[in-house]
Amino acid sequence: MNMKQVQTSEVAFEGQREGEKLLFVFRRHIIAMRKGFYGLLIPFALTSIPPLIWSANLELFILPLVGLGIGLIIFFYHFIMWYFTVYIVSNERIRQVTQRGLFGKDVVELRLSKIQNISYNVPGFTGEIFKFGTIVIQTFVGDLVIHNVEHPGKIYNKLQDAVNHAIEVVPQGEHEETDT
Repeated sequence: MNMKQVQTSEVAFEGQREGEKLLFVFRRHIIAMRKGFYGLLIPFALTSIPPLIWSANLELFILPLVGLGIGLIIFFYHFIMWYFTVYIVSNERIRQVTQRGLFGKDVVELRLSKIQNISYNVPGFTGEIFKFGTIVIQTFVGDLVIHNVEHPGKIYNKLQDAVNHAIEVVPQGEHEETDT
């Protein structure tokens, strides 16, 4: 029973394989959630206008509260999408878990040994100020483009290290299997 508890506690993420080690987890920058912030502010601002114009009508002062409620629902939806979309990097693969709606989820995996090239860019002044950018991971099959990554330079360096380590380990593992 203790052995089972130890094995379960070592699992760092859903779908982790035996012997696989979690290197790091990252998500998109909070700026990726700007639609949620707009969704919070715009309904509140629009419903605040009538009470300002017709201030004698006290029933209109309920409208900003309704606008705030609608805005909070929109914000909550975008927050869930942002928070539950993560990128998990292990010693074997990159696992992209994307939240689709409140109940949907997409999972994409790339083996580190299959990655050909990794690049990143920072989109000008706002990207430099808020420290976000885009990372492009190229494989034989296609590209995985991750927009609005927080600190893309740091994530890029960590990904490069993980890919280089995976490429060094794979040929040794293949030689060990053929020798035995």
